Amino acid sequence: MKAVTRIVFVDDNDQKFFGKGPCQLLRLVEATGSLRAAAAEMGMAYTKALKLLKNAEEGLGFALTERSAGGRSGGGSRLTAQGKEWIRRYEAYCEACVQANSRLFEAFFPGKR
Repeated sequence: MKAVTRIVFVDDNDQKFFGKGPCQLLRLVEATGSLRAAAAEMGMAYTKALKLLKNAEEGLGFALTERSAGGRSGGGSRLTAQGKEWIRRYEAYCEACVQANSRLFEAFFPGKR
C-alpha cells in the first residue's frame, strides 16, 4: 500500500491549467526545440499540445515558450527564462510534496509500506 502525490494547479474556477502532462511537454520542447516534435514524442496531436501550452500560459499569466514560425530557416520553440524557472520550481515543489507525503504516510500508517 502507498499514497500517491499528484500536484495540479487550478485557476479560480477550479479549472486545471498545469500538472505533470504540461510539465513533461515543456521538458520535451526544451529537449527537441519544437512543440510539434514534443507533442509527437508524447503521442499527442500538435493542436492538443498547443492548447495545453496556451491554457498553462493563460493560467500562469506569462509565456512559457517563445515560438518562431517555420520557413527557410525552420521554426521552433524554446522555453522562456520564466518558463525555465517555473519548471524548476514546479519540479522542486512536487519533490518536496512527495517527500512530505512519504513522512506523513509513515506517521499515520506505520509499517504499511
